Amino acid sequence: MKSFLLLPALLISFSSFAQQFNYTQWKEEAKTEINLIPEYGNVAKTKGQLAEDDTFIKLCLKEDGTYRKASEHMVQLGFKYLYQSDIKTAMRRFNQAWLLDHQNENVYWGFGAIYFSFNDYDEALKQLDKGLAINPNSSNILTDKATIYTGYFVIKHDKNDLNNAINLFTKSYKMDPVNQNTLFKLSVAYFYKQDCVNALKYYNECDKLGGQPIPPGYADALKKQCEK
Repeated sequence: MKSFLLLPALLISFSSFAQQFNYTQWKEEAKTEINLIPEYGNVAKTKGQLAEDDTFIKLCLKEDGTYRKASEHMVQLGFKYLYQSDIKTAMRRFNQAWLLDHQNENVYWGFGAIYFSFNDYDEALKQLDKGLAINPNSSNILTDKATIYTGYFVIKHDKNDLNNAINLFTKSYKMDPVNQNTLFKLSVAYFYKQDCVNALKYYNECDKLGGQPIPPGYADALKKQCEK
């Protein structure tokens, strides 16, 4: 599954999602719809809701066999709906994934992506950190956390944020050295740092693997900067 989070400035953002469904409206509806809150807001459910959960879990286990597989199935569906800009359905699926397996770190990867789509970096980071508390070596979550720090750097121009991003990308790279998403974003982070040697290194590694996440224009921008 590819990462949902994209880098700001150089890449396309998902701010259009927030335009389609206003974040203020989302938070207002979430006051009465626990399906729109991570972990259902940890509120006590009614007998009817608990019965529905029980029926749902049994159906999922019948189809997928184990709690973990069923949870991963829901995570995949969550990202599918998120890519389609159906944020409400995506959040419902991520919550169902959590219901099936509280210890599935990818649930929090999904929650983080939801908040990132609203440009709420702080809440996205909070959710990703919950996932990393379960699995500190999750390449996907490390890369998305690094993406948020890159976003902070673009906004605040604080070099500490960029250094944090590079450290996280590097850790993710060690976990999965052929993840094109990580390679490309690591290249971009070094691009921001004006470190052409490393920016080109990770760009070339990504390109050799197919270069799928590299957007039009990045190669030219990198070449132009590194020729100075």
